[in-house]
Amino acid sequence: MTVSYLLLLLLFLLHFTFVLPWKKEEFRTCNQTPFCKRARAFKPGSCSLVAHDVSISDGDLTAILLPRNQDLENQSKPLLLALSVYQDGILRLRIDEDPSLAPPKKRFQVPDVIVDEFYTKKIWLQRISTETIGNDLGPSSIVYLSDSYEAVLRQDPFEVFVREKSGKRVLSLNSHGLFDFEQLRVKEEGEDWEEKFRGHTDTRPYGPQSVSFDVSFYDTDFVYGIPEHATSLALKPTRGPDVEESEPYRLFNLDVFEYVHESPFGIYGSIPFMISHGKLRGTSGFFWLNAAEMQIDVLGSGWDAESGISLPSSQNRIDTFWMSEAGIVDTFFFVGPGPKDVVRQYTSVTGTPAMPQLFATAYHQCRWNYRDEEDVAHVDSKFDEYDIPYDVLWLDIEHTDGKRYFTWDRALFPNPEEMQRKLATKGRRMVTIVDPHIKRDDNFPLHKEASKKGYYVKDAAGNDFDGWCWPGSSSYLDMLSPEIRSWWGEKFSLENYVGSTPSLYIWNDMNEPSVFNGPEVTMPRNALHQGGVEHRELHNAYGYYFHMATSEGLVKRGDGKDRPFVLSRALFAGTQRYGAVWTGDNSADWDHLRVSVPMVLTLGLTGLSFSGADVGGFFGNPETELLVRWYQLGAFYPFFRGHAHHDTKRREPWLFGERNTELMRDAIRIRYMLLPYFYTLFREANTSGVPVVRPLWMEFPSDEATFKNDEAFMVGSGLLVQGIYTKEAKRVSVYLPGKQSWYDFRTGTAYKGGITHQLEVSEEGIPAFQKAGTIMPRKDRFRRSSTQMVNDPYTLVVALNSSQEAEGELYIDDGKSFEFKQGAYIHRRFVFSAGKLTSLNVRPNASASTKFSSNCVIERIILLGHSGSKSALVEPENIKVDIELGPLHFQTGRRISVLTIRKPNLLITDDWTVKIL
Repeated sequence: MTVSYLLLLLLFLLHFTFVLPWKKEEFRTCNQTPFCKRARAFKPGSCSLVAHDVSISDGDLTAILLPRNQDLENQSKPLLLALSVYQDGILRLRIDEDPSLAPPKKRFQVPDVIVDEFYTKKIWLQRISTETIGNDLGPSSIVYLSDSYEAVLRQDPFEVFVREKSGKRVLSLNSHGLFDFEQLRVKEEGEDWEEKFRGHTDTRPYGPQSVSFDVSFYDTDFVYGIPEHATSLALKPTRGPDVEESEPYRLFNLDVFEYVHESPFGIYGSIPFMISHGKLRGTSGFFWLNAAEMQIDVLGSGWDAESGISLPSSQNRIDTFWMSEAGIVDTFFFVGPGPKDVVRQYTSVTGTPAMPQLFATAYHQCRWNYRDEEDVAHVDSKFDEYDIPYDVLWLDIEHTDGKRYFTWDRALFPNPEEMQRKLATKGRRMVTIVDPHIKRDDNFPLHKEASKKGYYVKDAAGNDFDGWCWPGSSSYLDMLSPEIRSWWGEKFSLENYVGSTPSLYIWNDMNEPSVFNGPEVTMPRNALHQGGVEHRELHNAYGYYFHMATSEGLVKRGDGKDRPFVLSRALFAGTQRYGAVWTGDNSADWDHLRVSVPMVLTLGLTGLSFSGADVGGFFGNPETELLVRWYQLGAFYPFFRGHAHHDTKRREPWLFGERNTELMRDAIRIRYMLLPYFYTLFREANTSGVPVVRPLWMEFPSDEATFKNDEAFMVGSGLLVQGIYTKEAKRVSVYLPGKQSWYDFRTGTAYKGGITHQLEVSEEGIPAFQKAGTIMPRKDRFRRSSTQMVNDPYTLVVALNSSQEAEGELYIDDGKSFEFKQGAYIHRRFVFSAGKLTSLNVRPNASASTKFSSNCVIERIILLGHSGSKSALVEPENIKVDIELGPLHFQTGRRISVLTIRKPNLLITDDWTVKIL
């Protein structure tokens, strides 16, 4: 055994044994990242490009970009520019090298992110108008974008911007002249292109190839987005006067242990999509489809004070600077003007979130690791013993045979099929982990086949890349290839995944990809994918392709009839189409509880509705109060899972004394009670891209008090939730936006909107309020799992506003198949007005073969904000029912009585009216 091998083995064992927390020095700063350092040194006005030969070609505005006044001896190759226009006011800008001039290689363009439907929405441009802007020497080219907006290509100096027809700017690129595009070229004699960091060498065979530019957002107050970072919802300036933090927001998928909060440091995922919002104009967005490492500066006011560049002074503006190591310019401008408009526009490009199975929206119980089948059975039985519902039990890496995925440690899990079937009899599922690193073992059939077929990523020398991860020596499948993704998907069939059953679903971890002995714990940038693509060019999308392949594999397993569930740690634009994500290896402390909210909100804004944080914190042992508060908050995450590291103490909800068990049970039951509301919101996300949980400003876009608030959030449009983020808190400030009242979720007490309330903190739960004017569907009978609730009756909570009106919706389908895509679902709208509650069908007519039916009824109708009536009339049957005091909730603790119409027994599928007498 060589010395180097022994050193690697020691590193490997240390990594496993201690799993050390994040160390800043192990990861590159901007100054240690040459492309970032070079780009940050640019001064405003550095770009000398001018647009020439502007014309219409194949429905696009096209041009070439050349430096102004270049001399004959130092002629640059032209860059090709294309502007495309799509429905809903979406502008696409692409800039690339000219392939006819034989560059050393083709620059990578990220495939399989833009959905096919988007291309059908192209508006073929017919004409270009011109206009001379300011003191420009030549005209600018203007094209139609929508009835209210137009796109402008300013030719000299080169600039692209979107403006309202009134002339007000919305978004612009290269307004400060920071655009730079390092073209590929042949290495000159004596040049050194190598980069070194902490003992690793990147040979960079194609040399510098970075792209950078400035983007400005107009009439805005804040910018948001570009996950994934453990920081505030509103992005803070990273450069400029009085800016303390000098690092840009980094987008580079990394395996980071115990990441720190309030940091621009990149962690597991990267979505280069930024949203701006302000009171004056509204909302706009900018997306750069690029999978290489990216660094983004948010530039503080006054950063350009000495630039000499003049921009419209009448419009408030936030400037940003985007830098990438490689790739092309492939950017999208979204005009909004509302928050939901921008999210809809973005997801029309990258796809709306997948519709999850019902079980996946319930509570998940996980640990690294549940030891064996006996441990699984014990945990399962304890949930029943303590009347705590749950839907999914998870197994981490220790369930496998020596970290060989798709296998079982038969000493610990001798009968995996039977174990899964026992859970399934209660309507429960199991999830097992399948990571991208494949153990290099010639006796492991998966490795043997992948190696024979040449399916692994190659190192710079062309050999199968060999890195260290959980199994030890490992190789990584080249998921850029559709052929390899298809092959991988077949491994999830019941025949190939021995020991699996139809109730088993999948967890993709470590898919950044994590390589323990790699630079910055990831794959070397000069590793090679099929087609000669360097890993640096697609790094941030590797986990996305792995997630895609796994999800499509589960669809194949079910013959296209079963919706998949796959959780991924790495993420990229488009990930929302394939499943859920979580915020990774957080810690059991109050700061991580606090930062989980802006992290989840940011993911939602950028398309990923189905996200959550590990309840309780993955690392460390949470104090009991923290764990209870985390359950109370986590019950409102879109993805609700408890998870813990194997070095932590066991923390199942029944291990902390009777009262704390009661509190955690109540929190989990709230989630189950609200499953009809959550499922309806997941359908809204699936059709429109609008996230399940939202920043307050998404629902109250003109209320400036909401713009920076990331301690509270909206669940849909009807429920406001405020976390408790400090130990032994006695009081909490809660801002309730809008002019209407809000009803306390637990007590039904009305609170005035538009002001901040100082509220006493209760151990029973965190503050939550239903907005006046909304109707919320619930299910109030507590079962072991969501599957056992399917036929239970519904409760409608009608929260009346000052006009004695309210409305809400309910979506129902079979909770598991794709038949909803053919119209097999129920979608009702409830409207309370003029003393009547009416149920209306909002589903388009469907054929009899695709119709979904249900015998569920409305069992209770709760009236908040109404008084004086004793009875109601159910129409068209003309049946009189009593209005009486009844419980707001059937949970333990305080019993609050509210006006209730009991047992109207109205079919959820029917049109009906309840008239208050």
